[in-house]
Amino acid sequence: MANGSFGFPIARDRPLALGEVHARPYPLIKSPRIILQLAFMTDGGASVDNAVLAALARTRGVAAPQADARHYVLSWGTGSLRWERHTEFSTYFYEGPVPTQFGGEVTDHPFGDGFSPPGSLISGVRLEVRKWTDDTQKVLKSFDPASLCFSEVENGAAAAVTDFRQDKDGLTRILLLDRDLAPARVGALAQRLIEIETYRTLAMLALPLANSLSPQMRRIEDGLTMVTQRMRKEVETESDSMLGEITALAAELEAGAASSLYRFGASRAYDGIVAERIATLNENPIAGYETWGAFLQRRMAPAMRTCRSIEERQANLSRKLARATALLRSWVDLQLERQNSELLQSMNRRAKLQLRLQQTVEGLSVAAVSYYVVGLFGYLAKAANEAGLPISPTLATGLSVPVIVLAIWGVVRRIRKRHGDKDEA
Repeated sequence: MANGSFGFPIARDRPLALGEVHARPYPLIKSPRIILQLAFMTDGGASVDNAVLAALARTRGVAAPQADARHYVLSWGTGSLRWERHTEFSTYFYEGPVPTQFGGEVTDHPFGDGFSPPGSLISGVRLEVRKWTDDTQKVLKSFDPASLCFSEVENGAAAAVTDFRQDKDGLTRILLLDRDLAPARVGALAQRLIEIETYRTLAMLALPLANSLSPQMRRIEDGLTMVTQRMRKEVETESDSMLGEITALAAELEAGAASSLYRFGASRAYDGIVAERIATLNENPIAGYETWGAFLQRRMAPAMRTCRSIEERQANLSRKLARATALLRSWVDLQLERQNSELLQSMNRRAKLQLRLQQTVEGLSVAAVSYYVVGLFGYLAKAANEAGLPISPTLATGLSVPVIVLAIWGVVRRIRKRHGDKDEA
C-alpha cells in the first residue's frame, strides 16, 4: 500500500502508532463546569462496552462507534460524554453545567436509570471547576479536615482540593479552583486530577491480593523449614517422600505467583502513573494544608511496599525450594547410583559364575567329544586290522587319545575366540 506524495509503501501499524498521540486529546473546559467520570472493569470484554455505547447513541439519534474503537465522543444536552477503552477498564467522562451550590444535584447526565453499566465500578469521580473566589474557597469547610488536601497548581493560577472521601453517590469529590486558566489548561488539569484518583484506586487493587497471599506464603515457608530440618537427619531414608513434599510446596507457590503476576505488575504500572501525574501538577503547598503528593505518598507507599514484599518473598522462596529440590534430587541420584553399582556388582558375580560354569561345560564337552571321536578311531583301527594291515587296534587307539583331545580342545578354543572377537567388534 502506498501513501503520501512520495508513494512509498507504509508499515501496516504506522497509522495506529501516529494516531495514538492524538487519540485522547484533553477536553476544552471553561469554568464553571462539572465532570463526572466513572471507571468500569471490562471483565465482560469489549462487546459489553459496545452495547452500552450503542444504546446511548440511539437515545441521541447518532451513529454508534465501530467495534474496534478505543475512544468515542457523544454530545449530551449542554455537555458531552467521552468514552475511552483501556487495558482492563473503560472510562465514561461526562462534562456539563455545574450546579448552583457545590455538591448540588446534577440532573442532566447520562448515568441515570437508563444507563446499563458495562462492568463493576472501580472508580468514580465528581470534579467541579469553579472560579477561585473568597466565596468558593469557603466550601473547603465541607471537606473532611483529617484528609483535606489543598495546594496551588499551574504556578498559582489554580488550586486543587479533595479529601479523597466519597459523597452520597459513591463519587470522590474534587474541587478545582480556577483563577486564570485557558480552557485547554483547565481540561488538562482536570484530566490529571481525575487520573490520579482512578489510577491510585487501581494500584490499590493489589493490596487485598497481597494480604490474602501472605498466610499461604507463611505456610509454605514453615513447610520448607520442616522439610529442611528433616533433611539433616532422615535424608538417606526418606528422600523420596521429602522430595514429594517439596514438589507439592513448589506447585502451590507457583500457582499463587501465577495468579498474582498480572495484578502486581499492573499495580506497579498504575503507581508509576500516579507518581507521574502528581509530578506534572507542580504543587505549591498552602500553609495549614497538605499537598496531594505528600498525602498519597504517605498512604500508598506502605501498600505498594507490601505488594513488592510479597513478590520478593515469592521469588526468594522459589529459589529456596529450587535449591532444596536440587539437594534432594542429588541424594536420590546418589541412592540410584548406589543401587546401580550394587546391581552391576551382582551382575558381574553372576557373569563370573556363568563363565566358570561355561568353562566347566566346555571342559566336559571336550572330554565327551574326544571320547566319541576316540571310539570312532578305535572302530577304524579294528577295521584296518581285519583288512590285513599290520596295526594293533589297542595301541593305535591309545596313541590317538592325546592327539584327538588336543585337536578338539584347539577347535573349541578357536570357536570361542572367534565369538569373543565378534562381541568386541
